[in-house]
Amino acid sequence: MTWFYDPRATYEDNLAHGPFGAFAADAGADADAGPSPAVAPAEELPTLSFLGRPVCRPFGIPAGPLVNAAFCEAAFAHAFDIAVYKTVRTGAHPSHPFPNCLAVRTAGPLDPGRLDTLVADSALDAARSISNSFGVPSRDPDAWQPDMARAVAAAGAGQVLVGSFQGTRGPGGEDAYVADHVHAAALCVEAGAPVLEMNLSCPNEGTGALLCFDTRLVARIAGAVKEEVGDVPLVLKLAHFPTDEALDALLRATSPLVDGYAAINTVPARLVTDEGRPALPGRGREVAGVCGEAIAPAALAMVRRLAAWRADAGAGFAIVGVGGVMDTAGVAAHVAAGADAVMSATGAMIDPLLGRRVAAVSWPR
Repeated sequence: MTWFYDPRATYEDNLAHGPFGAFAADAGADADAGPSPAVAPAEELPTLSFLGRPVCRPFGIPAGPLVNAAFCEAAFAHAFDIAVYKTVRTGAHPSHPFPNCLAVRTAGPLDPGRLDTLVADSALDAARSISNSFGVPSRDPDAWQPDMARAVAAAGAGQVLVGSFQGTRGPGGEDAYVADHVHAAALCVEAGAPVLEMNLSCPNEGTGALLCFDTRLVARIAGAVKEEVGDVPLVLKLAHFPTDEALDALLRATSPLVDGYAAINTVPARLVTDEGRPALPGRGREVAGVCGEAIAPAALAMVRRLAAWRADAGAGFAIVGVGGVMDTAGVAAHVAAGADAVMSATGAMIDPLLGRRVAAVSWPR
């Protein structure tokens, strides 16, 4: 297996010992080793941009598999020019128990309008779609802040590190929840993140309970975060929206506040074994996010909807297309749909050389 994030190892093992496969040779040995060299030739100057930052290609890896600076360094070295540091919180938070990634058997594209029941197992060698069931783990800021700073420093010419964050619910109600998002964003800025992404679509919070579907609260949080971070670009990470009316409401409320939208995270499904038992152990894990090839049509549909709304409204926000991008054709499809930047998680995990394949062809326009 060439996967740089090893789904057959625990999250903790990946954090401590990864990356693996093709990325392993380019991972920094320690925090003092300095950034790995970017793969782009020295004479290549960035001619494109991502949220005002020059990039060689607006292509990268979204929040999820890049769990620390070593993974981000290797991503940059393999020509993934945008690296999104895995979502962080204001306090330590554990991962869901192992396993987190299973191979998901699908007969075709998933319809986000229904909750499919799918068989999932450990036959990962031939997987094209996988489960995402981590629960958004995070280290304490004392650990992740210096590590994020190291990841920021690893970006070469024409590359950019994005800091992904989210708030954590707890005592204190809505006011405390909003304040926790603001604090998390401020910690990322302190670590030097030049671009922020706010995760509103964690697939482990239930199909209908995702924060991105609560327009009023999202607008309140986004406004508070932007007041804190100022000119630092802020992207909102979205799930697939069930109706145009719901998406319209969110965009009307938030597009004046934020700089872009990334879509989509995953498509939820009920995962079972061949015998019909829950495939993932533990309470509340019967439904998990599915990512990879099977969600490509849903992801492209969201990009088209975002692009159509932007054009109709004369808005200027950026669109990051993510979901089911497995090859250079998937990149081109997202750009054709209206994406300004494109990211691949499952596709990049399966093929760590995908960044170099994208770098070898002209960026689609």
